[in-house]
Amino acid sequence: MIHQTKFWVRTMLLVCVCVVIAGLSACNLPASAAAGPQQATPAQAPLQEQSAPPASGSPAEAEPPPQAVSADLIQPEDLEYLGAFRLPEGSGGSNWEYSGHGLTYYPQGDPNGADDGFPGSLFGFGHDQHLLVSEISIPAPVLSKNLDDLNTAETLQPFQDISGGLFDPQSVDIPRGGLAYLPPAGEQDSPRLHFAFGWHFQEFGDASHGWSALDLANPQAAGLWVFDGYTPYVTNDYLFEIPDPWAAALDGYRLASGRAREGPWSGRGPALFAYAPWQDGNPPAGGASLAAVKPLLLYGVQEPGNVEIVSDESQAVNGYGDSDHWWGGAWLTAGEKAAVVFVGTKAMGESWYGFANGVVWPYDCAEQDPPTCPEVPEWPYDNRGYWAEGYQAQIIFYNPADLVAVARGEMESWKPQPYATLVLDDYLFDPNIHLEDYKRDLVGAAAFDRERGYLYVVERLADEYKSVIHVFRVRP
Repeated sequence: MIHQTKFWVRTMLLVCVCVVIAGLSACNLPASAAAGPQQATPAQAPLQEQSAPPASGSPAEAEPPPQAVSADLIQPEDLEYLGAFRLPEGSGGSNWEYSGHGLTYYPQGDPNGADDGFPGSLFGFGHDQHLLVSEISIPAPVLSKNLDDLNTAETLQPFQDISGGLFDPQSVDIPRGGLAYLPPAGEQDSPRLHFAFGWHFQEFGDASHGWSALDLANPQAAGLWVFDGYTPYVTNDYLFEIPDPWAAALDGYRLASGRAREGPWSGRGPALFAYAPWQDGNPPAGGASLAAVKPLLLYGVQEPGNVEIVSDESQAVNGYGDSDHWWGGAWLTAGEKAAVVFVGTKAMGESWYGFANGVVWPYDCAEQDPPTCPEVPEWPYDNRGYWAEGYQAQIIFYNPADLVAVARGEMESWKPQPYATLVLDDYLFDPNIHLEDYKRDLVGAAAFDRERGYLYVVERLADEYKSVIHVFRVRP
């Protein structure tokens, strides 16, 4: 009861709530949003574990990007499922409950670990209200639907504030974070953990990105920085490495960061940008606007100073739903094959703005005289936002050559489309949302061991309130 009460209070404080006093006002609404339910047309339906011909601008129709690896595409069937492992108990003032934000692989981690074919370690954010980072070992995954059969990771470094006090998740509503290990190269002469922090309602110009050392007790953090000219609603969630030679094709930009905020505020699909903070200083000054930023995906148009991305249905990802949640990403490579993937919870069927039990909240209901807004349902259906008839855990696949074409101005930022989808539900321990436990997202962040082809994917609230890590191998 104490546990449920704590999270009930947390949600009441953090989730957008509209109060009836003298009148009603709407919350979580983009200025340009349309009212009423939205039904995906058959042409927009997402692919289900299958592939399609390369999109316009792909190597099937154009020369591969200079200095880039062959753009042969990794397909869903190239991913072999190896099993899962459990996360350890809490440490350092936080734990793995309600986790699932940033995750990254560190090749030199856990040097004294077991010789089981899974070397290295993972850095990841824990509880989503603390957003502290811990380093854990990687035990061999086990193919079983019984949690008791799984191996459990060990804590290598307890949870710490990776930002060194630069970001306080307790001061914002619904915080989120991204994390990426980047080895030393060029102007970045030391190994770094790059991070990004975002929250539900932000202002244009809110700084969010930074970097730290790998010693969590002494992070020596630098930041926070903002992507010059772009709203934080498209920049500050998932974060991952761009491999060579794709980075060479992007002028040495070795990091990719983006966000897919629910609702059309961040455009109608996952946004992604390549960036290179060391080109703006080593490190850039706190509060700096990073100019070394290249758009790779943006389903809409960024107007100067506008916190909302302007978009319409012609600029949407196929099968777009306002309640889509994309939390993780990775730039996969396997020999001469490649793919950029996003991991998330896909809205299925009809979607609407209102409440999870199907009650629609018209966007202009508070402006009517008298107001026409419906009654707020009882808990656990009382959180207003974007909802759908159903949800599915998915990985969607993009052609990296399309993203390079966007960066070079050869393709509009909303033109790339996923060429394939892998449905994850059958691999999960519990592929269902649970409103009473505040489980809105099925899967979270991802991390990639490029040398061995291991893709690590977080399943949220699968081990009671803790996450579980699933492991796939991208076949060479």
